[in-house]
Amino acid sequence: MSGLKKRFQKVLETIDRSLDGPLDVPALAGVAAYSKFHFQRQFSAFFGLGVAEYRRLLKQKRAGQQLAFRGELPVTEIAYDAGYENLESFSRAFKRDFGQSPSAFRSTPDWSVWHRTYDPLLNLKGQFMSDQHLDVSAVRIIDFPETPVALLEHRGSPQEVPASVRRFIAWRKANASPPSRSATFNILFDDPRTALPEEYRFGICCAVAGQFKENAEGVVAATLPAGRCAVIRHSGPLDLAEETIRALYRDWLPRSGEELRDFPLFVQRLSFFPDVPEHEAQTDIFLPLK
Repeated sequence: MSGLKKRFQKVLETIDRSLDGPLDVPALAGVAAYSKFHFQRQFSAFFGLGVAEYRRLLKQKRAGQQLAFRGELPVTEIAYDAGYENLESFSRAFKRDFGQSPSAFRSTPDWSVWHRTYDPLLNLKGQFMSDQHLDVSAVRIIDFPETPVALLEHRGSPQEVPASVRRFIAWRKANASPPSRSATFNILFDDPRTALPEEYRFGICCAVAGQFKENAEGVVAATLPAGRCAVIRHSGPLDLAEETIRALYRDWLPRSGEELRDFPLFVQRLSFFPDVPEHEAQTDIFLPLK
């Protein structure tokens, strides 16, 4: 990664951390070690939009995630967190961005509009926030214990995974299994870049103790098997973990002399956006070994 991109990586991290404060362009220019006269032009050259609009979209993204996945938060509180003085202003802006009112999005989100808005931004952000060169010294080999889980298997387009996540969250709430009490896992059956959308599989799980009943959400009992695993921690959105995963296969595995076990790659979600700034989300990636 070039020195200039590293400086702008720090800018993005600073924006993530300071969404609830005022926009301080001179301070961001200082983080980039850039003159304030050139900083905004360089930012828009990289991202195709100004720093104020980028920050506004991040706040709207957090608001959308809170609406979809944090049903206990009042819409008014989400509006204030997004920087709006009243619910009416927030509703107008949100509908302008996503074609739905906040209440309609909370009830039945249209994820197609969401992805059209944020996928290009995520791809650009990934050029700055991820490093394709894996630090092989950070890879550990552990003995993973057998872990019973409740599993909801998503099948279909990766863009519809959030809808399955909402169903799983509803099941977790009904069964008193919040992330604070029950570890959260995902099973990465398929590579989203190569699988046909209609064939894509993604497992949404949480650790459970004991049996549970059949349910309308389609959550079933499953097991993450015991065995040796290579594990490395990823910081940032799970969507940007693919480069780390590819480097694990490409760089670490051939040097290690290890052989893969017949079980899919899986991850443990340690912290989540929007509960923490996006770049601070933590995920452990497990590669099953013989």
